[in-house]
Formats: sequence, C-alpha cells, structure tokens
Amino acid sequence: MKSQFAAIVFSLLSLTLPAQAVQVRGTTYFVSPPRLVGASTTQNHVYAWSATYYFTLEIPDNSGESLQRVTIAQDDGVDRVRFNLKETEAFDGDRRSRTKLGLGEVTLDEKTKAVTVNFNPPVPAGKRVTIALAPERNPAYGGVYLFGVTAFPTGDPAYGQFLGFGRISIYDNRFDSFFFRPRFRH
Repeated sequence: MKSQFAAIVFSLLSLTLPAQAVQVRGTTYFVSPPRLVGASTTQNHVYAWSATYYFTLEIPDNSGESLQRVTIAQDDGVDRVRFNLKETEAFDGDRRSRTKLGLGEVTLDEKTKAVTVNFNPPVPAGKRVTIALAPERNPAYGGVYLFGVTAFPTGDPAYGQFLGFGRISIYDNRFDSFFFRPRFRH
C-alpha cells in the first residue's frame, strides 16, 4: 500500500513539475531522449551529385535538456558516403521547412567517419529538427545504407543517447533497366 501511494505521488509530481536535467556523477543525461522520426533523401539513385540526406528528430517536452549536438555515423552499406560538411544545414521542423537553425561547428571524425553537428544555440525541448547533409555524390553501389544517430544534451560532459538507424535506400538504375525493358520489338 505504501509503495502504491509513493508511485501515485511521484506520478502527480512528474505531471506538474517541469522536467529537470538528470546528472549522474557530473554527466548530463536526457530525462526523455529525442526520437529519430525518419531519414530520407532527395535523390535515391547511384552516383547522384545533387542529393541531400535528411535526418529528422523530435525533442520531447519532457526531455529535461536542450539538444546540443548530434552525431551521424554510417554503419552499413557497400560504399562509403562522404559528406561536404560546409553545406550542412538544420531546419526547425521537417525537411520542407526553410526556417534555418543556427549551427556551430560541423566536424568529421576521421577514425569513425562520424559527422558531428553542433547547434548554436542548442535546440530547446518540444521542437522537431531536421539535419540536412550533402553527400559529395551518392554511393556507386545500390543498397540499404544505415546511419546511426546519437543525440547529446547540453552539458559537459554529456551522455550521447543512441536514437537508432536512419535508413537511406540507393537504387542501381542498371538493374532497374534490365527488369523493365520491353521484351518484344516492333
């Protein structure tokens, strides 16, 4: 009975009090981490030069902390995707939004090939944010390309919460033309 009462009181307090950042041994954590909503591309065929890859995240109202930075690291795929970091952008909302968010430094870790996008200022709780990365070109081989997305709250040090994989499918037009070419000639 006592534990049920404590659970009810805790539930009521969590509904009425704003979320606070969680710190454990000096490291900042999200109370409720952002969610990877999806990943998409403007061009999904091999060798496309004008593609943009979009990664959309939703930061819940009860996250307890603003979003400071995001890392995006290719995990799978036949070919390595190389990004032009100078063309990185971020938008308030989905990929159709043209309300740009301020970015700090955008870097590439040469060992892991992870792109780190820093927000300046950090993105507050209750927002949806879309990061736009510009590959130098799409991969040379079709297939499913997986990108691991990790979000970091404000604070130093901050714990990176892995949000999942953004999936980008690239199609090889050579195979498509084989299956869809006419069988009879006139």
